[in-house]
Amino acid sequence: MSKPTVLLADDHPKLLEKVENLLKKNFEVVGRVGDGQALIEAAIKLEPDVIVTDISMPIFNGIEAVKRLKESGCQSKVVFLTIHADPDYVRVSTSLSALGYVVKPRMGTDLIPAIQEALTGRIFISPSLHYLNCA
Repeated sequence: MSKPTVLLADDHPKLLEKVENLLKKNFEVVGRVGDGQALIEAAIKLEPDVIVTDISMPIFNGIEAVKRLKESGCQSKVVFLTIHADPDYVRVSTSLSALGYVVKPRMGTDLIPAIQEALTGRIFISPSLHYLNCA
């Protein structure tokens, strides 16, 4: 059985490499991009099962890129991986049908479960954010 496919988007190449190394045992990373425009183009071309994206990126931020992808009919599940521990960002991401919201300091423990939950259609928010009353 083939592994679920994942597209990564972040403007920090070292972080992209670290995320890919974390995921490669369980998922097939089909692409890594560094800005929102490249994310849109790669997602349309590659049609990954899951997109893991940062919020703060050049050209289009992750939220704008995901909004445009959803408007275009993209069916990929979305998990945000970001430094922003802000309930407003969590609310916006879930309003865009994102199924995961992971803060970067919890990447090692939360990202794989977030992707797995997204693949089943369930929402995962880093437990450290629950105190913010985000969802």
